[in-house]
Amino acid sequence: MRRIRFLRNDERAMELPINIVVMLVVGMVALATLISIIPTPTKEMSVFIEGAALGEEDLQAGNSIIVSADVAETPFGVTVKIKATDQDGNPVRDANVVLTGLGGAASNNTDINGVTVLTTPEGAMPRLDPNQNEGTMDLKILADGFYDYEKQDAIMIIKTRVT
Repeated sequence: MRRIRFLRNDERAMELPINIVVMLVVGMVALATLISIIPTPTKEMSVFIEGAALGEEDLQAGNSIIVSADVAETPFGVTVKIKATDQDGNPVRDANVVLTGLGGAASNNTDINGVTVLTTPEGAMPRLDPNQNEGTMDLKILADGFYDYEKQDAIMIIKTRVT
C-alpha cells in the first residue's frame, strides 16, 4: 500500500518561495547595473555662425560670402568662424565641425570656448559653375552627449558681376 504524504509536514515546500525571492533580488541588482551603464541623456546644441569670409580676408558678420565672377569659376578658399554652446550657454568642447558643399570641404574641432575657425584647404576648395550664380555649403557638428547638429544651406556663396 501507498503511503500518503502531506506537504504541511514537508520542509522542502519552503524552498520555492525562497528561490523566488532570491531570483527577484538578483534580477533587480542586474537591472540596476544596466541602468547605471546607460549614458546620460543627450542635449540640444546651439550653433552660431559668427562670421564668414572669402579666403584669408577679414571675417564679415553673417553667413554670406560674396565672390566676384572672375574668382567664382576657379576654386576659392572659404573661412568660417563657428561657436557651439549648450542650452545654458556653456561652450561645447571638442566637437567635430564639418563644412561641405560646392565641391569643397573643411573640418576642425571646437576649442575650450566652443569656437572653431574652418578654412578650406588646397585641393578641397569650393567653386561655382559658369552658369551658377549662387550656392550653399552644409554644416554638421558632432559632440559627445549632444544630438548631432545638421544645417543645410548654412553658408551662402553669391557670385556678383563686376561692371
